[in-house]
This record gives sequence, C-alpha cells and structure tokens, in this order.
Amino acid sequence: MGLSQPAISKALREVESTFSTQLFERTNQGLIPTAAGEAVLTYATRWLADAESAARTLTAIRAGRRSRVRLGFTHYVPQALLSAAISRMLNLDEPVAMLTREGTTDELVRAILGRELDAAIGRSFDGASPDIEQVSIYQQEPCLIVSAKSVARISRGELDWVKLAQLHWVLPPPNTPMRRTYNTIFVGAGVQPPAPIVETLSLRSVETALRVDPNAVTILPTDVAADFVAAGHGARLPYKLNWNLPPVTFLTLRQTVADPVMTMLLDALTRTARQMQQQRLSGR
Repeated sequence: MGLSQPAISKALREVESTFSTQLFERTNQGLIPTAAGEAVLTYATRWLADAESAARTLTAIRAGRRSRVRLGFTHYVPQALLSAAISRMLNLDEPVAMLTREGTTDELVRAILGRELDAAIGRSFDGASPDIEQVSIYQQEPCLIVSAKSVARISRGELDWVKLAQLHWVLPPPNTPMRRTYNTIFVGAGVQPPAPIVETLSLRSVETALRVDPNAVTILPTDVAADFVAAGHGARLPYKLNWNLPPVTFLTLRQTVADPVMTMLLDALTRTARQMQQQRLSGR
C-alpha cells in the first residue's frame, strides 16, 4: 500500500476513535478484528457497494437514462418473465440502464444483502433474511426429462420412484430451494434421495449429460422443458407430478420495494406471469 507501519497504526487509531470502540485486538500473530470490528467491516462493505452503485447510477443518468437497476435471476426463470423485465426497463421514455447476473437463489439473496444487486427473480424459500421482501409471481409445474433415445424404455409401467432413484440423476446443487424440494419428494415417497451424477443449474450441462448418458434423468419446469424438448435435447416422461416447484419470486430489500423503478419492474413481472398462467390453463 506504500504506507509505513506507524502510518497504518495511526490510521487504525483514528478509525477506532471515530467509532468510539476497539475494532482490533493486538496479538503476537498480528491484528485480529473484534466483534465490533467484524460488524464495522460488514457495514463498510455495504457502504462501498452503495457508493459504487450511486456513482454508476449517476453516470447512467448523465447519459440520459432514468436510473440504473442491477437484476439477478435464476437459471430456470421462464424466458417470458426475463424478457418482460428487460423490455419494461428499456422501453421507457427514459430507459433504465441494467446490469444482469445469473446465479442460485441463495447467491442472489446474498448479493442483494451485500448491495451488489437491487432485485432478483429467484425462488421462494424459507429462512430468508427479514430484510428481504419476497413476492411470489409465478407457479411452475415440474416434469421428468430423460435422453430422447431412452424415453420408451424408461417410461414403461407406472410412475415408480424406487425405479427412478436407480437412474443417473442430474440435480441442482445442494442447498438450493429446488434441490431441497426434490429431496423432500423422494423422502415422501419412502426413497432415499439419489446421489446425483451431475449437480448443475446449467441447461447446457443438463443437455450434455442427457446426450452422453442413456440412464440420465432430471426434473425441469414444464415451460423450460418445452423449449428443451423442442430443441431435441431430451424427451419428457409421460408422468404427472402432483406437486409444484418453489414459486418464482421477486426478491428485493424491504426498504426499496416501494421504489418507483422496483414498482414498475414488479408490475411488469406480475402482469406477464398472469398472462402465462391464463395461457397454461387455456391450453389444458
């Protein structure tokens, strides 16, 4: 850093004086943050993220944009919902600049809490921080997908979870809402959740696993699976799964949910979700 040890010590004393508390313990192994130091670090990280976001938002405004939104989304969000969100922001008289980021719901929630994202389209889940506002916007139905060349063999007979558990499963990573749901379904059927051959949320990885392994099987939302099957990446087993996936959910901080841009974004998502639901019901 180009600073001498006395200069750093002086700077640390000034910081501790500012907060009127000891932030570090001096030990033979060096400085160790106290509980207060850890707390200050957490808030300082958020302040820096907020400052960077403010600077980039001001840059966007000077360029003629209305504002700037950092939006996260999970891998299995229906394309129609993602298109609705982006279209709403870009088609305003004064467009909103956007940053998008893909990840698991847990990762996106952490990013919102860390002020790295403003909002996300993820999955409803228990145990979220009280600082997070969750608004369920769309209910997806699940279906079983296997290799196209194996669908006739695997679909013989009635739905049998014991038989299915013996196949090579491609599942979401551990500790994601969808993986927890799948484990619950197996346990409810009296079957030990299978050890997956591949753990991923990447559709390209799912497609590769189904293509190279004739015993591979996965669960996808029906709307995502429709495009997947149409592209020839797999085939749907003819079984009705009488349960739903965790709802697709809009996630943001409680303190920003009433922000005008957040309100417009949520409105676009809920209207599109309502149309998708009506189309799905009319198609039955």
